[in-house]
Amino acid sequence: MTDITKPAVLFVCVHNAGRSQMAAGYLRAIAGDRIDVFSAGSESDNAVNPNAVAVMAEEGIDLARAVPRILTTDAVRRADVVITMGCGDACPIFPGERYEDWQLTDPAGQSIEIVREVRDDIRGRIEELVGSLL
Repeated sequence: MTDITKPAVLFVCVHNAGRSQMAAGYLRAIAGDRIDVFSAGSESDNAVNPNAVAVMAEEGIDLARAVPRILTTDAVRRADVVITMGCGDACPIFPGERYEDWQLTDPAGQSIEIVREVRDDIRGRIEELVGSLL
């Protein structure tokens, strides 16, 4: 845990270029500084998916400067809640952590309409997550 008064959430997807970036963006926007937010990928990509950046901009959330990061065991240890999104066995698991696996469509190579659907699904899940943590 990074701060005794704040929970820390780590979002993990394969490339840290779509789902996990959108989830982190929403959680930061909704929870503000009440929750520490991190994201990473089991196989980090070079850039965030442009369609993910575009659909989040429609919501007033700027991912244009977001940078994909590779998943480390330290990041998992630092988190109170680890939410995976399709990385399967590549995500390390440590006893005592809260894990959730969100089955979400991978936005890579998808139309902007599909990426919007993924975004909207993520937003609903983030709202429930915030309710459970705060």
